[in-house]
Amino acid sequence: MAGIARLILRAALPAIVALGLTAQAAAATSVYRCTDARGQTSYQDAPCTRAQRQQQITLQDHAPVIANVASAPAPPASTEAPAAPPPLPRMPPAPPPTMYSCVRATDGKPYLSANGNPPPYFAPLGMLDLLPTSLSHTYGAANLASKPQPTGGMVGSNYVQVQDPCRELSRQETCQALRDAYEENAHKLQRAFKSDQPPLEQRDAELRAQLAGC
Repeated sequence: MAGIARLILRAALPAIVALGLTAQAAAATSVYRCTDARGQTSYQDAPCTRAQRQQQITLQDHAPVIANVASAPAPPASTEAPAAPPPLPRMPPAPPPTMYSCVRATDGKPYLSANGNPPPYFAPLGMLDLLPTSLSHTYGAANLASKPQPTGGMVGSNYVQVQDPCRELSRQETCQALRDAYEENAHKLQRAFKSDQPPLEQRDAELRAQLAGC
């Protein structure tokens, strides 16, 4: 055991000596004031010679102070709520749809249509005030190529092909027609049974959207 202790002490001796020298250097606080026979004074860290008058001065050493340079403090967290994003530009409502006022050729009753060119149809000649075209023109081969084909029964019963005349409504007329349709639909919706309300509600939403452009 004694041999192991000597080995440990021998291994640790250099470190102990270095630590002692460092501590001694840090604690060296003696300065010698030496005055010779001619009265000249000098300062040194070693003792004066025998021919000089010696005065030992003890100085208090301080370990160097390392400034603790702290990082700059972070700015305080803002307690303000983040700014709201700017509102999106409001799109202008779509203009009202194009509508047409048509007149039924058979009885002269007006009606509204989204199509200014309704398809032609056959009507008995007796329902018309006058024959719109000649029979040869009405039933001509060139004219029938793109129109409904009459049957023998129609020709025998004096059926002729007619088409309702239409004109495009102005913006003001269109808006008034939409208001009238909305009021009529709202009246039907109030009186309708619950099972009949879905199509009327859909029509109500459609008319509201169209009236937004008026």
